[in-house]
Amino acid sequence: MKKLDIKALLKLTEYGKEVTVNGWVRTKRASKNVAFIAMNDGSTIKNIQVVVEMNPEFEKILANVHTGAALSVTGELAESVGSGQNVEVHAKKINVLGVADPDEYPLQPKKHSLEFLREKAHLRFRTNTFSAIARIRHAMIFAIHKYFNDNGFYNIHAPIITGSDAEGAGEMFQVTTLDLENMPKGEDGKVDFSDDFFGKAANLTVSGQLEAELAALALTKVYTFGPTFRAENSNTSRHLAEFWMIEPEVAFFDIHDDMDLAEDMLKYVIRYALDNCMDDLEFLSKRLQEEEKNKKQEDRSMELIEKLEFVLNDDFIRITYAEAIEILRNSKPNKKKKFQYLIEEWGADLQSEHERYLVEKHFKKPVILTDYPKSIKAFYMKQNEDGKTVRAMDVLFPQIGEIIGGSQREEDYDKLYTRIKEMDIPEESMWWYLETRKFGTVPHAGFGLGFERLILFLTGMGNIRDVIPFPRTPFNLEF
Repeated sequence: MKKLDIKALLKLTEYGKEVTVNGWVRTKRASKNVAFIAMNDGSTIKNIQVVVEMNPEFEKILANVHTGAALSVTGELAESVGSGQNVEVHAKKINVLGVADPDEYPLQPKKHSLEFLREKAHLRFRTNTFSAIARIRHAMIFAIHKYFNDNGFYNIHAPIITGSDAEGAGEMFQVTTLDLENMPKGEDGKVDFSDDFFGKAANLTVSGQLEAELAALALTKVYTFGPTFRAENSNTSRHLAEFWMIEPEVAFFDIHDDMDLAEDMLKYVIRYALDNCMDDLEFLSKRLQEEEKNKKQEDRSMELIEKLEFVLNDDFIRITYAEAIEILRNSKPNKKKKFQYLIEEWGADLQSEHERYLVEKHFKKPVILTDYPKSIKAFYMKQNEDGKTVRAMDVLFPQIGEIIGGSQREEDYDKLYTRIKEMDIPEESMWWYLETRKFGTVPHAGFGLGFERLILFLTGMGNIRDVIPFPRTPFNLEF
């Protein structure tokens, strides 16, 4: 007999057919004559109901069956008379694969806080919330690869261990095989890496962009999709030490092409989620509404599916950083000092509250900001003729703020070299990057999409630690 997952079983109409269902018990209700078991195998947010006509054998078996137990049930597929389901299974044989002691199993059928579930990350996949997030996360991984494949991009695996800092931020995790109890030192008192595995200092990467640029300058359209790391001591709801990045890079692209690509890709993956993940999205929407029902109307988030449609149905507004600064400087929250970070003059680094104001209050549409001050952006961004700004672009979304950051890259060798020197980036670690500007350089552009930021937006969750299976944050390295 072919084993079918619950998602497939729920679509069957072959009543009377013998089927086998495997899964974990969500709930069990039993009386003297009949028991009802809700089972789930993770293939769908929906459970399948197993109906057990009680007899001495089943009574003995079910005495040890509680929430969390794993069962294999063979029985007859029947049309369900209950609401919310089309079919159920009338058990003929029950095999207990794994028991779950009700006195010890922590995920009893009641509401658990997200904080509690983070402490039970080895089990939280079994909850409706986290199984829904996991399925949506998988669907988005597939959608992103499909989008780029269908549009002629080549996937490049950028290295995880690197000798350069793509962002110039310096907040990197070091990788070494040296004896931490007896680190070799040079005459200058600094660590001597000559005997280390790579013979030089090594770190975990903060971005695959620089390597993607090298590939784009031969293959034209490439993208990376891999883990990146930031050793930033931040405990906010928006930061992780380990997260995943999607970074397309395209030769012969300018900043306008880059914006077009970002908007098109975001709309594609959101449409894919609506077309393929509706059961999970509807569950998460109801969860969010329940969570916010005691909030004031003006403090509530946009309904989840409405928010996704909001992005799909509107062209993204495109304005310069200078225009955004004027809007923010003259806004009511700024004048009434409601912003935590007041906007006083050109050159300010925009915060999430400013980005969300532009999207949610002022334009009521997704926004792309361009032409940021050179002083607050990375060394590789192409400089504008004014000498003050660079051809950067950030895509701003409701709830999230910045979801994509990108730019046209500086292809001029002299300008790039000067910028590297200005920012005190060691030339010896960037020689290869500079060299590409001497051999057939072309205009090119790309962006970075933080995958967890995307999942945060799609699921309506409030904390980024809840949209990655095993969050890595300061002082948190369990599981």
